[in-house]
Amino acid sequence: QVQLVESGGRLVQAGGSLRLSCAAHSLTFNTYTMGWFRQPPGKEREFVAAITSSGRTTAYADSVKGRFTISRGNAQNTVYLQMNSLEPDDTAVYYCAAGVKGLRVAINDYIFWGQGTQVTVSS
Repeated sequence: QVQLVESGGRLVQAGGSLRLSCAAHSLTFNTYTMGWFRQPPGKEREFVAAITSSGRTTAYADSVKGRFTISRGNAQNTVYLQMNSLEPDDTAVYYCAAGVKGLRVAINDYIFWGQGTQVTVSS
């Protein structure tokens, strides 16, 4: 069955950087939009970034624009999230997801989800 496996989350100091990866298994990867979402402690899951199947178009939440970069390697069946200038408010469980075609920011447009990776930013 389809599996999305995130990695790269850890504790980091404010101002630091992290790169999250999400490896897709049993998925026709290059036909899906890929997205990153996050769920801060005690809050609802929220959109972070998305990238279309070709990799040509991306979208970002206002809160991460200019600091985070989403990319994908279709040959490796992997999507990445480069996170720079991290802030304590970025602390959350980060999830990758595979969604329907097009640039999608809504949770309901995503079909397959990973289990999440914890990112903690200390001040």
